[in-house]
Amino acid sequence: MTVDTSKSYDYVIIGAGIIGLTIARELKHREPGSHIVILEKENRPASHASGRNSGVLHAGFYYTANSLKAQFAKEGNRLLRAYCEEHGLAMNRCGKLIVAANEEELDGLEELKRRGEVNGVELVWLSEEEAAVVDPNARTYRRALFSPTTVTVDPLQVCEALRRENEEKGVEFVFNCPYSDYKDGKVRAGNRSFPCRYLINAAGLYADQIAHPLGFGRQYTIIPFKGIYLKYAKNKTDIRTNIYPVPNLGNPFLGVHFTKTVDGSIKIGPTAIPALWRENYSGLSRFKLGEFLSILYYESLLFLTNSFGFRRLAWQEMKKYIKSNFIRLSMKLSRGIDPNGFGEFGKPGIRAQLLNKQTLELVQDFVIEGDRRSVHVLNAVSPAFTCSMPFAAYVVDFIAEQRQAGGMES
Repeated sequence: MTVDTSKSYDYVIIGAGIIGLTIARELKHREPGSHIVILEKENRPASHASGRNSGVLHAGFYYTANSLKAQFAKEGNRLLRAYCEEHGLAMNRCGKLIVAANEEELDGLEELKRRGEVNGVELVWLSEEEAAVVDPNARTYRRALFSPTTVTVDPLQVCEALRRENEEKGVEFVFNCPYSDYKDGKVRAGNRSFPCRYLINAAGLYADQIAHPLGFGRQYTIIPFKGIYLKYAKNKTDIRTNIYPVPNLGNPFLGVHFTKTVDGSIKIGPTAIPALWRENYSGLSRFKLGEFLSILYYESLLFLTNSFGFRRLAWQEMKKYIKSNFIRLSMKLSRGIDPNGFGEFGKPGIRAQLLNKQTLELVQDFVIEGDRRSVHVLNAVSPAFTCSMPFAAYVVDFIAEQRQAGGMES
C-alpha cells in the first residue's frame, strides 16, 4: 500500500509484531474510519519475538489471579483459537502435560492446579498410567496435569493473517522505516514525517528507548534474554504432546520443555541466556556499542547482587550452549527419546524482559504507561502472543481514558 506522508494520521503505531497488529485491529473495530499507519524497521511483520516464539497458545494457569497475565491468557487463548479456525490457519490441538520429577514438585503441580481453578482454566489430574496414555514417552512422578486447551500455531502465519486483515480495513504499513523521534505531534521515521494525533509504542526490544525521551518508563530498562530451541530430527512421533516441567514460579522462565509444533515436529527449549545487546542473535550481527555497555552494566549489577538468583540462572543457561547438556535436561521429562536423534539449533529469538533499575528485579507482568498523546507498551512478556487480543483491547481502553481525561475527542 502506498503511504501519503503529507496527510495526518489518527494513530501511528511503532512495531508490526503481534502487539502492534492486534492494537491496530482493535482500533479499526472501534473506530472504522480512523487513519492508522504501522511503522516497522524491518521488511516484514513479526521479524523479531512475535515470529520467533514457540507458537504455543498457553491456557493461563501459571499466573496469579491478580495479574494481567491471568486476566488475559485464558481469553486470549480462546480468541486466537477462534481466529485460527475462522481464517483457516493451522493448529495442533495436542494439549500440554506438566510433569513432576519428585515429591517436592508434586506441591508445584498442586499450586498450578489451584491457580488454574482460580483463573477458570481447565486442568485435569492424571496418574502416571493415564499420562502414559496421552504420551507414552512422558516421564512423571506419580501424577501429572493435562491442559486440553493448550494448542500450537504458526506465529508467522497468524501475524500475516493479521496484516492482511488490517490492510483490508485500511490500515497502512510502512516497512524499512526505523523510528527516530516524536515531537510537536509528528513522528519522524525512515527520513519521513508522519503527523498524528496519537503515538502507540509497541516496539518490543526498543520500547523503553522510545518511551524514555517522552518521559515514560524511566525507572525501567530492557534486559534481553536469548531463547534457542533444538529440533528433534529423528522423527515426529516420539513425542505426542507438549511436555513441560514444574516451573520455578519465582522467575518468568518455564524451563526446558518439549514443544510439539504446528506441523507435528518436536523441539526442546528454550534457553533464557542473558544477551549482550538487544538483537544479539548470532556473532556480532546488529552489535551496538552503546547497548552492549548499558546491558553489560546492568547484568554486572545483577551478577554482583545476585538479584532473583541471577548468577545461578546465567550459569545454568550458558551451559545450554553445550548440546549434550541441553539434551540431558530434556531427558528428565521423557523416556524413549534417542539422544542422538537431535539435529541443529533453530533460529534464536530475543525476549525483551523489563528490569526495574531501582529494585533490580525482573518485572513479570504487562506494563503500559502513557498520556493523552502517547502510550508505551513497556513490558509485553510471555505469554504476550497468547494474550495479544484481550491485551490490545486493554491498551485501547487505556488510550480512550487518557484522551478523554485530556479533553480530546475519542
